[in-house]
Amino acid sequence: MADSTELHTRKSIHAAGVWRHAVSGATREILDPADAAPFALVAEGDEKDADLAVEAARSAFDGGAGAWPRTPVAERAALLRRVADLLVRDREELGLLESRDAGKTVEEGRVDIDCVADAFRYFADLVAAEAPGRVVDAGSPDVHSVVVHEPVGVCALITPWNYPLLQASWKIAPALAAGNTFVVKPSEITPMTTIALIELLTEAGLPAGVANIVTGPGHTVGARLAEHPDVDLVSFTGGLVSGTKVAQAAAPTVKKVALELGGKNPNVVFADACATEEGFDTAVDQALNAAFIHSGQVCSAGARLIVEESVRDRFVTELARRAARIRLGRGTADGVECGPLVSEQHRAKVEAYVASALAEGAVLRTGGKRPEPSAERPAAGWFYEPTVLDACHREMRVVREEVFGPVLTVETFRTEDEAVALANDTEYGLAGAVWTADAGRARRVAGRLRHGTVWINDFHPYLPQAEWGGFGKSGTGRELGPAGLAEYRETKHVYQNLAPRPVRWFAG
Repeated sequence: MADSTELHTRKSIHAAGVWRHAVSGATREILDPADAAPFALVAEGDEKDADLAVEAARSAFDGGAGAWPRTPVAERAALLRRVADLLVRDREELGLLESRDAGKTVEEGRVDIDCVADAFRYFADLVAAEAPGRVVDAGSPDVHSVVVHEPVGVCALITPWNYPLLQASWKIAPALAAGNTFVVKPSEITPMTTIALIELLTEAGLPAGVANIVTGPGHTVGARLAEHPDVDLVSFTGGLVSGTKVAQAAAPTVKKVALELGGKNPNVVFADACATEEGFDTAVDQALNAAFIHSGQVCSAGARLIVEESVRDRFVTELARRAARIRLGRGTADGVECGPLVSEQHRAKVEAYVASALAEGAVLRTGGKRPEPSAERPAAGWFYEPTVLDACHREMRVVREEVFGPVLTVETFRTEDEAVALANDTEYGLAGAVWTADAGRARRVAGRLRHGTVWINDFHPYLPQAEWGGFGKSGTGRELGPAGLAEYRETKHVYQNLAPRPVRWFAG
């Protein structure tokens, strides 16, 4: 990787193969959520920087025979594999950087890097194994008809702050595999590992102008990319409000839009899943994992525990006991299990949700406050205790809206139909889980849940070869799997008449 001092100061905008300052000269400090101290200074781009990056991507896409879209598939796949190897090489450095940038533990950061490398390898293998086109029978030996896939063009990739590098890879890897060029805009508060990825793409031999990055806020850089007439596709992962604005900005130019938005995900636990001590312990442990990994700052977090009434008291009591024992601290400290929230503003938002829930009648079982400072939890850090809110119901804001923090709500059901109704009673439809020892019930409930991913007796795993997306207000895009590659392609029908003859429809 390049010299970190240069990278971490002002030249974080990359266009046409050159690292640049912002046109305006503006910069932004990047703060460590664990102590609120700045650890990097990056360029604060705006609309002018976005225009330069789009121009570079457009030129790289529209170039001559050697342009990236016309690079043989085998060469594109080989480059993606080289990038995966470089990610493995820099795993420790990138994992640490992800921890400091987003507040997660170093171990979570390392796992993220592994998943990023897997994504690059998966899309390399996928395109390398594809047939060149689908032959369509035209009913004549004199006609050759084939449906082929073409790259969309210039892609604007707008990524969130919670999984900076992982979410970027889910867009960048298929975009490159399909032959597109792109401009990526990472979250302005967690841009560091995306900057590092652009460096690795360059080191792997990607031609200048194919990969471009503009650091800066969404209301300037993101908005300009979404509306830009030379952008052919915009892929956005983030909140519902911002995603709606992206769709509105893209509409006048009728560009392709892929939206991966929020979730309010149910984790449904039937009593039979807890019939044995091992089953009970596993279901409780997985409920903790579902709700509190990365301090709940996960779009697929199991933030709604929906538990059968007969086991509710025992289950919630044990869950709250274990949640109270989760070790909070700086992500780089040994033994820490959860880091801070990403910003002071975000913590204030989480606190407001908890306050509203208590005012509406929720029962606080554990958490609900900032922890006492310690050597591994600086007072200036944005920490918040894992929180369990019991006796919740659908009319509460904390149950309806995405909190995106370490807050778990508890609802109760008596029948299977009631469980399904509660789980589906949401505007979102990203993910959900069902816990049961009854195989027939597992299949029935999973089939009735209106969510893009349903886990049975598990929570949170994903497979690169599977497809990730949601129903309802969770978005319109698909990432990972063949559908993730298809997002970055157009379909073309090539009809070749091998023996052309006059039609003779008209007398002339």
